Amino acid sequence: MDLKTIIYLAVCTLIVFIVIVGSFQYGIVGIVMIIIALVAMFAILLLAFADFLIIPFLAKTLKITIVPVKNYIMTNNLDAMIKYSNGVYYATGYLTANIYNYVFTQEQATEDEPDLIAAPDKWEKAVMNIHFPFKFNVIAASEEIQNYRDELESKRGLLEFQYSKEMQATNPNQMSIEAIRRQISVIQTRIDKIGEGQKPLVNIMYIETTAVGVSPKEASDNLTNQLNELQTIFNVFDLSITRIVGRELYILFKMNYALPSLDDLVNEFNMQR
Repeated sequence: MDLKTIIYLAVCTLIVFIVIVGSFQYGIVGIVMIIIALVAMFAILLLAFADFLIIPFLAKTLKITIVPVKNYIMTNNLDAMIKYSNGVYYATGYLTANIYNYVFTQEQATEDEPDLIAAPDKWEKAVMNIHFPFKFNVIAASEEIQNYRDELESKRGLLEFQYSKEMQATNPNQMSIEAIRRQISVIQTRIDKIGEGQKPLVNIMYIETTAVGVSPKEASDNLTNQLNELQTIFNVFDLSITRIVGRELYILFKMNYALPSLDDLVNEFNMQR
């Protein structure tokens, strides 16, 4: 779930709470207002989590078969694309792979240089342990400067609030404080680069792999094993890895045939940035 969605949910929740608290003094009318507010909140949460929970639950419970394109079906969990060809089933799935801590050298603090130097060796050793094909995809596009700057400043404000809250804790977690500090440093450097005239890029990163089986279930199970293995191996890079399900699975699948527009990248994959 991206930052904007979280903010919208928080604001909507606050509004519903205010309506409920203020409705108690209006008797029966107030009760009706409370019911309407609760229904509205339920609808908002339903829409927010539809891709991740509701649609997969309904597809699995009702045994719905979704055919996104010819010769392909989506699993009931909406976590894989299945294709049947020549007596074999092929299951394709995706993981997000946001390399937040491995950005361009000019965006890194001096103390992070050893990690950047060691990254190629880590990559080679990790890939040597993978015994099936996979693709590590990176899609980049120029973004409108002011919108990107506003987003960075919003993220910086949120991180600064988290940093302040962590510092005021009774037992501050030094690892969390350092991680937040590094993220603030990277974001501030990006803001400074924009001020120097550099145009920002939006980057989408994800991992794709395909498994085979003599039945859809076997192919899907083999795919899950491969994705779990990839997740375990690439955790050495401190990646933010999540398995893609629902609508985003279909969007990533379509990228094998044509790249989306910049607006689609920004709207659909803000969670990875």
